[in-house]
Amino acid sequence: MPQDIRDSPPKKISLTVALSVVGVTLFALGSALQIFGASHTLPAALHDMALLLLAIAAVRQRSLTFWIFFAMLAGLELGIDRPQFAEHLRFLSDIFLRLIKVIVAPLILATLITGIAGHGNLRGVGRIGLKSLIYFEVVTTIALVLGVAAINLSRAGEGLVLPAATSSAQGVAAATPPAAPLRWDDFLLHIFPDNIVKAAAENQILQVAVFAILFAIALSQLSETKRAPILNFAESLAQAMFKFTNIVMYYAPIGVGAAMAYTVGHMGMTVLLPLAKLLLTAYAALLTFLLVVLLPIMILARLPLRRFLSAIAEPATIAFATSTSEAALPSAMESMEAFGVPRQIVAFVIPAGYSFNLAGSTLYLAVASIFVAQAAGMHMSWLEQVFMVFTLMLTSKGVAGVPRAVLVVLLATAATFRLPTEPIFIILGIDTLIDMARTAVNVIGNCLACAVVARWENELSITQEMAEQTL
Repeated sequence: MPQDIRDSPPKKISLTVALSVVGVTLFALGSALQIFGASHTLPAALHDMALLLLAIAAVRQRSLTFWIFFAMLAGLELGIDRPQFAEHLRFLSDIFLRLIKVIVAPLILATLITGIAGHGNLRGVGRIGLKSLIYFEVVTTIALVLGVAAINLSRAGEGLVLPAATSSAQGVAAATPPAAPLRWDDFLLHIFPDNIVKAAAENQILQVAVFAILFAIALSQLSETKRAPILNFAESLAQAMFKFTNIVMYYAPIGVGAAMAYTVGHMGMTVLLPLAKLLLTAYAALLTFLLVVLLPIMILARLPLRRFLSAIAEPATIAFATSTSEAALPSAMESMEAFGVPRQIVAFVIPAGYSFNLAGSTLYLAVASIFVAQAAGMHMSWLEQVFMVFTLMLTSKGVAGVPRAVLVVLLATAATFRLPTEPIFIILGIDTLIDMARTAVNVIGNCLACAVVARWENELSITQEMAEQTL
């Protein structure tokens, strides 16, 4: 796996950070000069110098996230300077697309089965399990709805016009009669598979998810002896697909860079404005979720706010700095026990939340999916958007902990709703910037769920002095 920056010696970190800051500054300066009409020579020289510094920093840091960011900038520059050459690079991004698509069905099938059947039946975990799942579903559904509302208000994707060359399929569709309006009964019928192999082959991911949920429920009702072989196979398949995803992600810089170069070769610098709007929309929606949803839940649960915020500060900071929820797991569990949550609740709620309660990720998935639809010029009705939210609510559960899970789930959603794939690759370029915030929200949400369930069970150990610190 790529080495994380926290594993590097202090001096190496300082030099890497310096090279990165100078490189990004030079690239931004060159882009500004180009936008304001400066001659091509100076901006190009600044961009070349910036890319050289960032390449040196990437070699020193050996971070996949950093290489993806570097590839996005390199593809941007190549698309501007050599648009004719960039047009021939699409096959590189198509290879990446195919490798990701082949992951989706088996990964969601395996992870949903292990996530549901792995805990046994709900009666085995009692009231804690049932209350946790109810809380998870309510909060993540609110996050999805909030994400849909945010992107509909900002309309960030409407400025991202897809290149004509990437829309050949649209031309074929234009020559055929328009499809009948989507009806709710047709949609409900379509989500139930008549052949699971056919559903997986056609990437009908919603049908795969429904089959996996029903299969997992049936599996959980078997005895431990009969359930174990199938569950072990599903767990092994899930772990193998995780490793498969990790291998494919080593190719991500090439795929992202080629997709960016190809797109910018057709559209120029105008691609940056919709991405900036998407970035601001995502951060605004995540902040709104914290203030409008999670904060009132803290108050309604009568948690001592200052003490709770102090308890989650360390795991949230780790999650923000590393963009990895798993890195903050030990700190989150320890902090919640110190806060007063019994160990048996902590041991169930937080691990389960890593599969079912990543509210930051699900909120961003809603934002990104509607962004792709807007970029494609699809004016989705509120009913169609509800259907998309329902799809995300199912598919996001299975791959919540997968590296670059957003790309996997977005491609699954795109296949279900016939969305174009080109904007998804562009999104991946700035995904690393959004990942920090949404990962921190994921960890905060799981810690809060742990405290709320403990309060719900009347097992939260808070003294009178702590209770007086609520406000």
